[in-house]
Amino acid sequence: MLNTGKLAGKVIYVTGGSRGIGLSMALKAAKDGAKIVIAAKTAEPHPKLPGTIYTAAKEIEAAGGAALPCLVDVRDEGAVQDSIEQAVKHFGGLDILINNASAINLTGTQETSMKKFDLMHQINTRGTYLVSKCALPYLKESAKKGRNPHILNNSPPLSMKPRWFRDHVAYTMAKYGMSMCVLGMSEEFKKDGIAVNAIWPRTAIMTAAMVMLGGGNEIAAQCRTPDIMSDAAYVILTRDSKSFTGNFCVDEKILREEGLTDFTKYLAVPGTKEEDLMPDFFLDEFLEVEQQNLVERQTEAVKSKESAAPVSSGGGSADIQKVFNQIQPILSEDIVKKTNAVFAFSIPDDKSEWFLDMKNGAGSCGSGAPPQKADVTFTLKTADFSKMFAGKLKPTTAFMTGKLKISGNMGKAMALEKLMGKMQKRSYSTSVPERWSPISKL
Repeated sequence: MLNTGKLAGKVIYVTGGSRGIGLSMALKAAKDGAKIVIAAKTAEPHPKLPGTIYTAAKEIEAAGGAALPCLVDVRDEGAVQDSIEQAVKHFGGLDILINNASAINLTGTQETSMKKFDLMHQINTRGTYLVSKCALPYLKESAKKGRNPHILNNSPPLSMKPRWFRDHVAYTMAKYGMSMCVLGMSEEFKKDGIAVNAIWPRTAIMTAAMVMLGGGNEIAAQCRTPDIMSDAAYVILTRDSKSFTGNFCVDEKILREEGLTDFTKYLAVPGTKEEDLMPDFFLDEFLEVEQQNLVERQTEAVKSKESAAPVSSGGGSADIQKVFNQIQPILSEDIVKKTNAVFAFSIPDDKSEWFLDMKNGAGSCGSGAPPQKADVTFTLKTADFSKMFAGKLKPTTAFMTGKLKISGNMGKAMALEKLMGKMQKRSYSTSVPERWSPISKL
């Protein structure tokens, strides 16, 4: 998506803009010659995450824009107000606000501490509301000058489907709070000519935060780059603020509206098939795929009952034991230290329980209950268990398509893919018959 120059001279305030999607959006605007305020709380290098407000400012200037790095915690009302006033004084106004700062913790109710609950709500919902409130007087001035003011929140379409609340209700509430700001403020500010919209990715986006969350570099093959979000944001921010407001936009759909049909340039790993990309949360279109998979699995189950032929040479616990026999040699104190999680596996069709302890000592695995409370419990069929560890079925894809149920810490669940990647590099294989290959993919 080429730059058109429409953001030249525009003053854009970006929260959480020192890295990832926020920085990508800032750099896209900088190519037009926009003036960017980087409002984030990273002034010193993070041990795991790249980028500070100062390195981001240098990148923005190198891309052709002007930059003002501001040390801001969006939970601090005084800091937010001061930074916006500083931006207006430095650049002469404020035209666009991008509420990108967000906190994530994908855990169930019992596993979510109130500290994490408060953090997500203070940054996601309250932070978005606060920054929008402080920026509003200056956005109104921008509207009076005909400078096409926008607020853009990085938040999902609102949906009351229980599926999006079931596994991480605290995070969903906090993220939907950002979306509710879009719903309410777009109507409230419409008379002022200020657009308020949301943007959300259709697929997972590969960022350093994704790696730290537990996905590891191995997950890149299921992701797109932040560039697709920044290109989509550019389209939104250059549309007429008086007519394009109150929309919950999905990156791919916005770009298709502009005539783009080839999205291969956004692949985090070139050559990845589009259908192998991991769908993001909160998009109801994927619930239809999940339902389709359920029907296909039920049909497969009926057929298997009608057939007298055995489905595998070993079957049930024997196949699962084979997997754990190959996991054991890979375990080490180093892997345990990096993973720091206990996984439990419930196999309903085999009526068996298994565990993988990657929290204690050099790690251990086997049948039965784990030696201590599991951080994550996976529920899936024997065949899907074997396919996951053989690399034929990605856990994230299995989860989104309903083949895998996860309870507990979702972040820790993502870390399991790192171990699977190591197994696949060691040419791990199972005796799962070819006809057990996935019926459909996303």
